[in-house]
Amino acid sequence: MQWKDHLQRQTRLPDLFCIAVSGPDDLPVLDDWPLQCDVVFSPKGLPIQRNAGLAHAIDRADIIAFFDDDYVPSRTAVADIVALFHANDDLIAASGHLLLDGIGGAGLSYATALAEVDAYDRCPPPPVWVRAHPGGLYGCNMVYRSRAIGDVRFDEQLPLYGWLEDVDFGCALVGRGLIAYTNAFAGVHQGIKHGRTSGVKLGYSQVANPIYLWRKGTLRRTAMLRFIARHAAKNLARSWFPEPWIDRAGRLKGNVLALRDLLRGRLHPTNILDL
Repeated sequence: MQWKDHLQRQTRLPDLFCIAVSGPDDLPVLDDWPLQCDVVFSPKGLPIQRNAGLAHAIDRADIIAFFDDDYVPSRTAVADIVALFHANDDLIAASGHLLLDGIGGAGLSYATALAEVDAYDRCPPPPVWVRAHPGGLYGCNMVYRSRAIGDVRFDEQLPLYGWLEDVDFGCALVGRGLIAYTNAFAGVHQGIKHGRTSGVKLGYSQVANPIYLWRKGTLRRTAMLRFIARHAAKNLARSWFPEPWIDRAGRLKGNVLALRDLLRGRLHPTNILDL
């Protein structure tokens, strides 16, 4: 239970810690826990589970951080987040600096991630910068000011892994304050591959989700086309010599199925539930 170790290492413990699980089998052992842990049960699916945790925490905390279970924060991450938001009244959302990100490769071992974080913690942090970002944040580590969230929720029409749900959520908050990327807090995203959506379903989502968000109004047309073209082209090019950790053939098949449904007028993100 690595994320338990992450919290115990923090120089400042969070005031509230909440985990959203789909059933008792996903519930970790919480013996010798250093702080109260609230457990919320919800149907399976990233947006649904994020909403369950958000509903539980939004009236209990001024700042809400979403960390993936394969995100390894620095020892000062919680303290750094609090200091960042207290120092920037106009800031409503931020993603921190990733020392390493394994999502584009085979994934990083916990030992590698921990070594990188430990090296960072031993050195004085660099001068803090906060750079405005016009839209959504990176879902593995994103922090929001509760008062800015209001009635905005993660879109549950993006089922299972909820590809682009982080972008959609952040874009829905545009105009409410400063959304930014910053080096004020840091960590490593391992990018663990197990437990993610199947290749066919993810490939379908790579086409269906951007179009859905464009029609919804939270994604610009150019961004929608860029998402689809980049991923479809990569799946096609690498399907002949795929990476061992990626089902390129499955993703390409999902791309094709989505384009077929687009032509038939029945394209929708929830169709992956029937694949």
